[in-house]
Amino acid sequence: MATTAQRWRHLADGFGRRVDGVPDGRWDDPAPCEGWAARDVVRHPAEWMPSLYFPAVGLPVPTAPSADTDPAGAWHAVDEAIRALLADPDVAGRPTSTRAGDMTLEALVAMTGLMDLLVHTCDLARATGQDETLDREEASAFLAGIEPWDAALRSSGYYGPRVPVPDDADEQTRLLAFTGRRP
Repeated sequence: MATTAQRWRHLADGFGRRVDGVPDGRWDDPAPCEGWAARDVVRHPAEWMPSLYFPAVGLPVPTAPSADTDPAGAWHAVDEAIRALLADPDVAGRPTSTRAGDMTLEALVAMTGLMDLLVHTCDLARATGQDETLDREEASAFLAGIEPWDAALRSSGYYGPRVPVPDDADEQTRLLAFTGRRP
């Protein structure tokens, strides 16, 4: 089984390829998340992840370029900083206490960040005309893990209404529909 650091690298690499692949002039194209543009899809993890993970282990939030002026730079700075956190066993294993509960930083990243990277990879790809294909195993695992939490997740306000899909839809389609995205 892959570690959280390995999974982060894999999913962040996929997101990063989409970030680097945004064609000139497409950063303000609409994204599947209502009211968001491609730039906002990058801004979201580039802002919330460091503001949660670093203070959770008593470290200052690293500086990064603004997604307003350099979305790719913002993402790559945050990705590099989070990779460094996860690569240090002492930091990755530190206990955290957040509204998500008490757990190690590694568990916090696994619970809060990995699926965000996966789903937003598709959002960015769709907004900018890139390959929307996601890692099948990750999509399947996340879907299995979140389906039992449907009511709680839906009431959190982080997910739109579940979109109906055919019973034989693949895992990626079902995961995206669960999070309120139209296939």
